[in-house]
Amino acid sequence: MQIQVYSDNRIENSSKLVEWASGAAQAKLQRFDQELTRVTLHITDENGEKAGAQDKRCQIEARARGLQPISVTHKSDTIRIAVDGALDKLHAALTSQLGKLRDRRAATTAADPGEGARQEALMEEDYGGEPESDQ
Repeated sequence: MQIQVYSDNRIENSSKLVEWASGAAQAKLQRFDQELTRVTLHITDENGEKAGAQDKRCQIEARARGLQPISVTHKSDTIRIAVDGALDKLHAALTSQLGKLRDRRAATTAADPGEGARQEALMEEDYGGEPESDQ
């Protein structure tokens, strides 16, 4: 999974910000590492020099293999809360979308009558015959 972090010219794009945001994204989305190809974070300050409520914005786009990109946005008073909020939203969206896809694949596998026998043969090959009972 490739993680890219961008910020507008009103936010200092320091190496600390990039490192922290990349680390936070990696930690939060670690579960989806095999499915995601790229995650892009865009961090902006909508009011610039002026202070204001919820003027920091984090928009994240995630690209999963074989699926349309998923995009989420979160606004807050601080960059940290904006990034964490957007990551929470993305995690929930990916859990939902990829979970539905996994359920669909499982239903397709269950519909194949020979699949159960193949699974049983693989289990027997890996673990031997019947499990021993404690008597």
